[in-house]
Amino acid sequence: MASAAEQLAANINFGAFAKAPELKKRIWFTLGALIIYRLGTYIPIPGVDPLILEQIFSQQAGGIIGVFDMFAGGALSRMTIFALNIMPYISAAIIMQLLTAVSPTLEALKKEGEAGRKKINQYTRYGTVVLAMFQSYGIAVGLEATQGPSGSAVIDPGLFFRLTTVITLTGGTIFLMWLGEQITQRGVGNGISLIIFAGIVANLPLALVEVLELGRTGVLSALVIVLLLVGSVAVIAFIVFIERAQRRIVVQYPKRQVGNKMFGGEASHLPLKLNPSGVIPVIFASSLLLLPLTVAGFSGGAGPEWLSWVVANLGQGQPLYLGIYAALIIFFAFFYTGIVFNPDDTADNLKKHGGFIPGIRPGRNTADFLRRIMTRLGTVGAIYLAVVALMPEILRAEYNFPFYFGGTSLLIVVTVTMDTVGQIHAHLLAQQYEGLIKKSKLKGRRG
Repeated sequence: MASAAEQLAANINFGAFAKAPELKKRIWFTLGALIIYRLGTYIPIPGVDPLILEQIFSQQAGGIIGVFDMFAGGALSRMTIFALNIMPYISAAIIMQLLTAVSPTLEALKKEGEAGRKKINQYTRYGTVVLAMFQSYGIAVGLEATQGPSGSAVIDPGLFFRLTTVITLTGGTIFLMWLGEQITQRGVGNGISLIIFAGIVANLPLALVEVLELGRTGVLSALVIVLLLVGSVAVIAFIVFIERAQRRIVVQYPKRQVGNKMFGGEASHLPLKLNPSGVIPVIFASSLLLLPLTVAGFSGGAGPEWLSWVVANLGQGQPLYLGIYAALIIFFAFFYTGIVFNPDDTADNLKKHGGFIPGIRPGRNTADFLRRIMTRLGTVGAIYLAVVALMPEILRAEYNFPFYFGGTSLLIVVTVTMDTVGQIHAHLLAQQYEGLIKKSKLKGRRG
C-alpha cells in the first residue's frame, strides 16, 4: 500500500487539477474569500481623519502597533472595518483552551465528540464578541486622546463616535471569524491562518521596497541587503526542514492465525513531528502579547504612568518584550503539544489493536515512553520556535529592518503555505484513488 501511495504521489502534477472539479471549486472559493478580506482592509471606519492617522502611524510604525498592523494586513494603520483582524478570536480560543485544561466541566464537554466541540466553539464565539467590543472601545477612546502634528485623529469625538467604532470593529471581527470558518469548511487550508497569511503577504512588496530605499539612501549597504535576503532564504529552508522532520517510533504487530493462513507480523511506525505544535504557539503568543497593548500604543504617553512604562518597556527589541515573548512561545508550545497528542490514548489504542513498541511493555510503560519522547520533541520545538521568532527581532532592533522579514512572519507564511499545499496534495491524491477504484469496478463488471 505504501508503494502504491508513493507512486500515486509521484504521478500527481498540475494536469491533475483538470480532473478534480471539487478541488478547483475549493481553491476558487478560498481565493474569492481572501479577496473579500483584502477589500475590507481598505474600507475606513467613520469619523477618523486619514491624513492625521497616517502621520501618527508613520511615527509609531516601528513599535508594537506596527506588529499588530502587520498581522492585520495594514488594516489598523488605515483604521478600517477589519482593524482588529482575527486577533480577538485567537485570544478567545486561547482562553477557552486554557479553561478546558483546568475545568472538569469543559473537559467533559470536550470528550463528548462533535456535539461538545460545537458547544465549545459557540463559547469561543461569544468570547470573541466580548473581547472585540472591549478592544474596539479601547481603540475608540485611544483615538480620541491621540493628537497628531495637525490635530486630533477623530473628527467629532464623543459617545456617537465610540458607539459606531465599537459596532463597526466588532462586526468586522465577527465577519472575519465567519469567513475563516467558511474557508476551512468549503475552501482549502485553515481559514484563520490563511487570513493572517494574506495580511502578511500583502505587505511583503512594501517591505522589499523599504529595504531597497534604505539601500538607495545609504542607510544599508548593498552587502547588508544581500545578507538579509540570503538570511531570509536560509531561515525559510530551516523552517521547512524542521517542520518536515519526524521521529519515527517503530510499532510491531504480532502474527495471528486465521484458519490455515497467518496474518499480521508487520512492522509499522508512529510518526511524531519534531515540532508537534506547529506555528500555533507563535500566533498565540503574539496575540496574547498584543492584547493589552492594543490601546497603550495609541496613548502616546498621555495616559497614566504605568501605561507609559508598559509602552516604553514592551517595545520591539526591548529585553522585557523579548523575555515575555519567548516565555509565551515556550509555554504554548508545551501546552499545545499536550493537546494535540495524548500518550495515554495512543498507548491504549496500540494495545487494543495488538501493537507494541519493541522493548517497551504495552499499557502504562508505553504511555510513559511516549510522554518522554514528546517532552523531548516539545523542548526542541519550543526552542526552535523561540529562536526563529526572536533572532530577527534582535537583528531588527539593531539594524532597523522592516518587520515583515522577521522570523514570526516568515514562520507563519512558510508553515501556512506548507499546510495548504499539503491539503491540496491530499485532495489530488484522493482524486487519484477514486479514479483507480472506478476503473477497478469497471474491469470487474466487464470480467
